[in-house]
Amino acid sequence: MNNFKALVDWLKHAITDGERFHLGYADESSEFVRFNHAHVRQAGQVQQASLTLKLINDGRHADLGITLGGQPEVDRQRLAEGLQQLRETLPLLPQDPYLLLNHNAWQSHNEQARPLPDLALVLEDISRAAQGVDLVGFYAAGPISRGFASSDGAFGWHQANSFNFDFSLFHANGEAVKASYAGDQWDSAEFARRFQLAREQLEFLGRPLHKLAPGQYRAYLAPAALEEIISIITWGGFSAQAIASKGSSLQKLYAGEQSLSPLVTVKEQISGSLSQAFSTEGYPRGDVTLISAGKADGQLVNSRSAAEYGLSANGASRDESPSALQIAAGNLAQADILKQLGTGLYISNLWYLNYSDLPAARLTGMTRFATFWVEDGEIKAPVSTMRFDDSVYQLLGSQLEALTADRELLLSASTYSQRNTASNLLPGALVKRLTLTL
Repeated sequence: MNNFKALVDWLKHAITDGERFHLGYADESSEFVRFNHAHVRQAGQVQQASLTLKLINDGRHADLGITLGGQPEVDRQRLAEGLQQLRETLPLLPQDPYLLLNHNAWQSHNEQARPLPDLALVLEDISRAAQGVDLVGFYAAGPISRGFASSDGAFGWHQANSFNFDFSLFHANGEAVKASYAGDQWDSAEFARRFQLAREQLEFLGRPLHKLAPGQYRAYLAPAALEEIISIITWGGFSAQAIASKGSSLQKLYAGEQSLSPLVTVKEQISGSLSQAFSTEGYPRGDVTLISAGKADGQLVNSRSAAEYGLSANGASRDESPSALQIAAGNLAQADILKQLGTGLYISNLWYLNYSDLPAARLTGMTRFATFWVEDGEIKAPVSTMRFDDSVYQLLGSQLEALTADRELLLSASTYSQRNTASNLLPGALVKRLTLTL
């Protein structure tokens, strides 16, 4: 943080009277480990830091990314060169009619300094749990920092430690169980419990496949399967711009023409999450209730949408997607899931999801990994890959029977360019009817 503050102080003295700036900061110090056949195949560390400089003058603005080297004089020189490059670029650009700056000198500081486990302990736990199984996985862990400063005096700092172990267990027949364990505090007992559940599911994959005809079936969607559905919805579903332009998949929900089950409450829960409490546009971010007891509530508004549609910005990202989404827990106990399902499908994962009818919030996709046929509360056999086609207003609306009391934290496994801080905290969902088409 001190290095970032020093660059901010330098920049404040370097700009001219008509210029203003936004300066974003990102760094990480990460451990990465890849596993194949339950053995470590590749291990390494990445330490990197970067700036995003926005220069504003007379309604014009331009951005530039700058990689930092960790040496104060070198970093200051790179920032100076970037500032000059943007100064030369600005006169070539038109004024932006939707530029809406936040002039408040807000302050935000959050450090989640809970120490992560020693890598040796993690490897020991994984090795012990994976004895005798074919495991493929990827472990990423370490602190991530984000910063923001403006010429108006705003300053934000966020640092959080996290880990994410994303893994699959493969059966000799080629079928697999996919699972993950993520958070900010490694619990060996909890990891062992989750791994044992994956082992038990792996055993069932050795049974002959149960073939299903297209039709409607009771189903339990595990948190990872529900996440796939939620991830599609968040593609503009809660976006102020999409809602205002009638392009949201939840348009009918926000128009009051449709509703979800009263069991469904969805929030963007920034507080206590791995996401920073400020946006790259210089706006503080707070918790937003998006759906309250099945009814549309808030929406995600960035500064451009606020300027274009006369709304109040709440620090949403450029694409106005949630980064710390939570669905409220229900009352279905983990031990009672199969009993309450009775006869139907236990779906661990879904994939290849897309809209089959966006205005109707209708989705299609495939079952993936560890999908089982359950009879009288007992898993009988794995089910061959099937396609579903159903509406969100059915799955999370009229056909939703229960949500689990336990929720699972699912962190983004993306490491493209840098580790991602996005997360979903989700229950599992028991639905009375899921439509399989082929």
